[in-house]
Amino acid sequence: MKLNEKAKHLKIDIPAVYLALKKKETPWYAKVLAALTIGYALSPIDLIPDFIPVLGYLDDIIILPLMASATIKLIPKDLFAQCRLESEQLWKDGKPTKWYYAIPLVLIWVIIVALIVKAFIK
Repeated sequence: MKLNEKAKHLKIDIPAVYLALKKKETPWYAKVLAALTIGYALSPIDLIPDFIPVLGYLDDIIILPLMASATIKLIPKDLFAQCRLESEQLWKDGKPTKWYYAIPLVLIWVIIVALIVKAFIK
């Protein structure tokens, strides 16, 4: 499978993992790993910062697909197939426009910035 095909699959699999996270049929251990995977995918913080040449992007190329793959293996195949179909429909008309999914991430960053500012103002 070529790199661009893998990227296309990842573009469908990450939202499918999110959809599986919301399903009650998904086992709890798969939900934990799915939450970590989605959190890593959405987080602007990487294990290796992107400004470090080559290594900065390697963690995105290696870690995220590995996390997604491990999560997919824990989700029942028929359930994930259904989530993948739903995910493909999300991208049918372009990017999904559900901006309110970003609210928890924005709140986390606001709290982090507030704590940093508070630490320096002392």
